[in-house]
Amino acid sequence: MSFAKTIALAALMTIPAAADAKPPLRDVKEIDNELYYIAIANEISDYCPSISGRRMKAIGVIWGLRSKANKLGYSDKEIRAYVDSDSEKDRMRSKGEAYLAQHGVSYDNPNSFCTLGRTEIERNSAIGVYLRAN
Repeated sequence: MSFAKTIALAALMTIPAAADAKPPLRDVKEIDNELYYIAIANEISDYCPSISGRRMKAIGVIWGLRSKANKLGYSDKEIRAYVDSDSEKDRMRSKGEAYLAQHGVSYDNPNSFCTLGRTEIERNSAIGVYLRAN
């Protein structure tokens, strides 16, 4: 085989590898952000007795996110590794706690969760769509 053919073959073999390269799921904003919104809504509903989470809506969205990730080329194993990752859970918790603190929420004051939750519901925000006032 000539040198030129070897180079051409090597180039062809690297194309699928480059096409398969995908960013970590944490960098796929339409997936990571939505999971973040659901996590914040869940935290609000856990600490505020007058607000509940719209869990069926969240579950439906999560299934849709899984499907979207699959269409982007992520396997179920890769998705599960992302969701179950302790470092990703820590990152999401840290990001969420910063958001809550920025909005005046304190774990020592459960009513502060209610105040934020009502604001999010009234704004029909990305977080508020996952909440319902009881």
